[in-house]
Amino acid sequence: MRQVKLGLWGADVSEVCFGSLAISPLQGRVTETEGISVLRYALERGVSWIDTAEIYDNYEQIAAAIKGHPEIQIVSKSYSVSAEEMRLSLERARTALNRDTLDFFLLHEQESAFTLKGHSRAWEELQRAKEKGIVRWIGISTHAVAGVRAGALLPGLDVIHPILNYQGLGIIDGTLSEMLEAISFASDLGIGIYAMKVFGGGHLTHDPEKAVAFIRSISGVQGMALGMSSREEVDYNLLLMAGKKVPRELQEKVKHRKRKLYIADWCQGCGLCLEACQQGALSIEKIAVVNAETCVLCGYCGRVCPHFCLKIV
Repeated sequence: MRQVKLGLWGADVSEVCFGSLAISPLQGRVTETEGISVLRYALERGVSWIDTAEIYDNYEQIAAAIKGHPEIQIVSKSYSVSAEEMRLSLERARTALNRDTLDFFLLHEQESAFTLKGHSRAWEELQRAKEKGIVRWIGISTHAVAGVRAGALLPGLDVIHPILNYQGLGIIDGTLSEMLEAISFASDLGIGIYAMKVFGGGHLTHDPEKAVAFIRSISGVQGMALGMSSREEVDYNLLLMAGKKVPRELQEKVKHRKRKLYIADWCQGCGLCLEACQQGALSIEKIAVVNAETCVLCGYCGRVCPHFCLKIV
């Protein structure tokens, strides 16, 4: 598998990062044991790093999959606002992942300079953790153009994980052209960048070659996180990345596996899910209703539902 370097001073990793949201309890596609098996399968085939987050609730799952493999690098993220919250987040990750030193830790879903200002104490704590050797590289994830631009100016930032695909699906505050300009700005500063939602939450799987080629065409982007929840998806994606022909049988198993956000009929219409959806894909019409064209199938809405009404199926 192609190896890349994240930015001018970042880590050496595989071009593909395993997006573990797809095997986490947050999406619930597979059991914990099945997820461990899929992750191990991907690592055996050359994937060298894993993307997770505190809200995915799968640290123990990842720890089981990477046991005996200290060379595997892990990215995690948290919504911590205060220094104390960040210290707790870092310790939780270190303990659950059985790692004295964390490879990457990011502020999760930062929208703009205003959002980052609200998380300034947490960022300062991340910088201190980096100075102490608790974390090697620090950064942000974002669905916003303004998030990329503001993040690039943060002192000590090493990596940005932006939403990026050839249709600009999921960008919450601008156009694809503006996102590319922001990424170029960050890249010129030496920052490492790896893309998320390359297939637009499933909307672009009809032409996966185009989706991957687009990301690879952007000089400032070094890698991409791909969510995989089956061995077939691992095989499919790695053949795709290698430029090899994907057997028709495998294409049928993977490409036609359509998913959607299921909303149960016992929904109370409380609206908490709307607050959790950065895409603005949800509305209330007595119960929650989803705009399938806008939804990127992240599953974050399901986490906040008090009645367990929302699920990716």
